[in-house]
Parts: sequence; C-alpha cells; structure tokens
Amino acid sequence: MTAKELKHKYLDFFQNRDHAVIPGSSLLPENDPTVLFTTAGMHPLVPYLLGEKHPAGKRLADIQKCIRTGDIDEVGDDWHLTFFEMLGNWSLGEYFKEEAIKMSFEFLTKELNIPLEKLAFTCFEGEGNIPKDEESARIWQLLGVKEERIAFLGKKDNWWGPAGKTGPCGPDTEIFFWVGEETPPPSFDPSNKNWVEIWNDVFMQYNKNNEGEYVELAQKNVDTGMGLERTVAVLDNKKSVYEIEPLSTIVSQVAALFDVSFEDLEKEQIKAVRIISDHLRAAVFILSEKVVPANVEQGYVLRRLIRRAVRYGRSLGIPEMFTGKIAEVVIAEMGGFYKELRTNRDFIMDELAKEEEKFSSTLEKGLKEFEKIKTGKITAPEAFKLFATYGFPFEMTKELAKERKLEIDEEGFWQEFGKHQEISRQGAEKKFKGGLADDSETTAKMHTATHLMLSALRKVLGGHVFQKGANITSERIRFDFSHPEKVTPEQLKQVEDLVNAEIEKKIPIVCEEMGLEEAKEKGAMGVFENKYGEKVKVYAMGEFSKEICGGPHASNTGDLGRFRIVKEESSSSGVRRIKAVLE
Repeated sequence: MTAKELKHKYLDFFQNRDHAVIPGSSLLPENDPTVLFTTAGMHPLVPYLLGEKHPAGKRLADIQKCIRTGDIDEVGDDWHLTFFEMLGNWSLGEYFKEEAIKMSFEFLTKELNIPLEKLAFTCFEGEGNIPKDEESARIWQLLGVKEERIAFLGKKDNWWGPAGKTGPCGPDTEIFFWVGEETPPPSFDPSNKNWVEIWNDVFMQYNKNNEGEYVELAQKNVDTGMGLERTVAVLDNKKSVYEIEPLSTIVSQVAALFDVSFEDLEKEQIKAVRIISDHLRAAVFILSEKVVPANVEQGYVLRRLIRRAVRYGRSLGIPEMFTGKIAEVVIAEMGGFYKELRTNRDFIMDELAKEEEKFSSTLEKGLKEFEKIKTGKITAPEAFKLFATYGFPFEMTKELAKERKLEIDEEGFWQEFGKHQEISRQGAEKKFKGGLADDSETTAKMHTATHLMLSALRKVLGGHVFQKGANITSERIRFDFSHPEKVTPEQLKQVEDLVNAEIEKKIPIVCEEMGLEEAKEKGAMGVFENKYGEKVKVYAMGEFSKEICGGPHASNTGDLGRFRIVKEESSSSGVRRIKAVLE
C-alpha cells in the first residue's frame, strides 16, 4: 500500500462515518499553547477542544503535516523522523471511547486487513486521582482482543497533553503492530522493539489549569492519530520508514551524490544518508512557510536542520552545494499534495543556497578549531566561539563532543549566550508558549485586542501589513507583522488611539459562520488561508475588524480595559514585533 492509497482509504472511511474532511493546517502553530511547530493534528483545534464550535461540525478528519525535534538524536534509525504526516480524526464532544475504539479496530482489521494476532494494545494504568482506564481495556476485549495482549502503562506512555503548560489532555490507548519475522508472542511486552506503535486514541476528558490541576472537561473529546509513514512501512513489510515512497527516492538521491548505491553503504553511512534526507525534507517544508534560517525560534530549528545535514554531507564526502538538489526531489515528490512547495519553490531554493554557502565557508575552519580542543571538557567560551564565529548550533557542538567522548559546559554556554542575545530554547525539551497561552478570560481579552491592533496597524501603516505570528498570555500580547521599517512613535500612538477608541465604543463582538469565499467578499482577513475548510467562523467588531478565527474572544470591546503598546522592535527581515498590554 502506498502513502497516497492509505490517505484516501483513511479519509474515505471516516467521511463515510459522518466526519467532515478538513484541510491540514500550517506548520506554524496558531491559537494554542505549543512548541515552535505544529507537532500533532490537535494543535490547530485547541479552541474547539475547549468548547468553541467548529464550522465543519463535531466529527472531523484530516491529514496534518508535523515537525518534532524532541527525538532528533533518534533520527536515522528505522522509525524516527523530524517531519511526518499524521492522519487524524476527532469527536468534539460527541462520541467517546467506545465508538472511537470500535472505528479504529474496524479500520485496521477490516479496511487494512491486519490480522488481529499481529496487534497489541496499551491503556492508562492510572495515577494520582485519575483512575485506571479499565473501560478501554474492556472494549478491546469485547472486540476479541485477548487479555494478555493488553498492557497498562503510566503517564509517560499512555497520556497525551497538554501541548503546553495548560490545556486539554487525557489518557490514551495505543495500538501496536508486530514487525518481527517470527510469530508474535502470545503475551504483549511493550519493551519488545518488534512492536511498533501505529495508532493512538486520546480521550481528552481533562483540562490542566494554571495551578497544575486536572479538571474534568464539560466537553469530552476524542483525538486520534496515525503516523502515515510508519503505518505504510509496516503494512508493506518494510524494515524502515526510509524504504517507502517518497523517502526511498530522497534517500537514493542523497546516496547518488557520492556515487554509491544505497545497498553498498556501511551502517554509519546509512544513518548519515537518512539524517540528510530527513532533515532536508523537513527544512523544505519549513521554508515553504516563509521561515528563514536565524538564531531564534523557528529560524533556529531550521538553521540547525540545514547545518546538521550539511555537516553529515561533508562527512560522507558529498560535494558542496548539494542541498538544492535534494530539495528539488522533495518538491517533485511531494509538491502535488502540498502545493505550497511548488508555489514557494524559488524562495526555498534561494534560502537553502544562502544557508549552505554561509555555513560551508566556516565549517572546515570550525572543525579544525574543534580539533584544537585537547582537554576532556569543552569550556563555555570555546562552545560559544564555535557558535558565534563558525556558526555551529550548540546541539551540533554537543553532538561532536559526544562522538569524541568530551564533556561540555552546557550551563556555562547558555549563560555566555544570554549575555549576547535572547534565544528561545528550541525543540520539544525547550518549549515556549505560542499562540494563546491558556483559555482564560483574560487571555481571550488579549486575543480580542490583537484583532483590533492588526486592523489599526493596517489603517496606519498600509494594506501590506499582515500577521506573521502571535504569542498571547494573560499578561501581555506579543505580535509579529509584516512591515519593512521601524514604526515611528507617532504611528504607534495612532495605533493605540484607534484601538482605545473602539474599546470605548463598547462594540458587541459578533461571530458568524459562512463559506470561505463569502468571508473574503465581506472583507474578513485570514492568517493561514490554506488551512481553512469550506465553512469558517468570522469574528466582527463593527466595521473596524473582521477576521477568520477559531476564538476565543471577549463578548464586547468595552470589556478590554485600556490598550497600551509597550515596545516595538525588529523580529526578522521585513517583520516587526509589538509587545502590548491591557490595563
């Protein structure tokens, strides 16, 4: 079965069970507490999981592109990827455990014809005041699953969320497929590497609040996810996700760059080729979102991926300026389904070439500098010099140190780094809250003020202004927007005055559902238009602001208080950043 066939089967199956198929969202998260990138299909749906009404209904299904860097050290083995596609279906307060489990079981055993003896299952064993999930185990057994094929595990394995510090979360039940050549053992041992997870049903019945408490949600949701690449690989009896299309084609092209067939590669060379293939595929998708390599946030992740790929390329003896060749393969193989790859091809190729050229000019010198380190520990100044002078992301220095069995002063590096510039600690282990930090009333007011501010900015600066990112907490607004130059104090005062004038008018905030084209005709703005379905929600504040958005919002502009801009600064090339508060 090909990836394309599995996508069609999955969406058709759930569409026939009254699920609306919605478009996947941007890799850049919006309106939820999250890591730097969309890491799961539920991220764009956080407002709806918390009770907002979705214009497409209560049953949804989609294919979501995702980036995860938490397992980056595992990339290059048989199963881990940085970029992957997630098949997902949701119930927003309608069906729950029984129907979700039965549909998962039916799809796997009937649609995909997987023998039951090749499947095993895990359920949540309970922790604190959250009970053991006996119900899910009972449902599996009623479907014919033997008790010895069900294991109960703790929060580390069978709990999902919240995506940030607060938000929807809950226990899950996971489905595993036997990939070993021998007959599957009667009893399920989750530590046996021949059992590979292919599906996850999350029962979002709790909301973790700011005090760290798990509160029962009034609306209990189901969030399921099936990793496309893993599932295709195991169904096709492949030993690795890198053996399926389009990854196998990308891998072959990387191997061809140094005139060796993939079959003739040594073990360490295979790992290097896989890392290059994975990282450049991920980089192409991030670049398609118009993110540029940088030393902060998403740009830092992008830079790390490109430079890590280049470093491995040099270790294999691949000639310089090869990243564009692999990018062309990614675009050719995946640009049919993901049109943004083709639309933004020139941008992708230009940025890759610039980044590879920039790093290549210092890579050899940096490696020579690294070889000068003779002691058993890399000091903070040495690590920082590799970063600042030779462009080595700190994670690359750590990786090189590990290869050479050297210790590294990590704490000292970050202290040294902090003296020079702010940086978000990227990756799954270094989170920042993107979009809305929580679902509190105060944060909803801040979100509402952000809509007013965007409209005011467009009135003062011009129609070229669009939202490029937002980070909203109950304390402040951080808002990025397109603008080529510094905003003057006089212009900022105009923006403040316009927003406060609308607040003083005490305008009711109206939400309407309508078709996307109708929303555009009415002048509603959208941030990531490629993610919208046929029906959207438009929040209007009189004639001043109309935006396509998932919410949540205040009910009246008069509830916001006084709006004040605290700071205006550069975010990246052609992008400015405003920090603002409500008083």
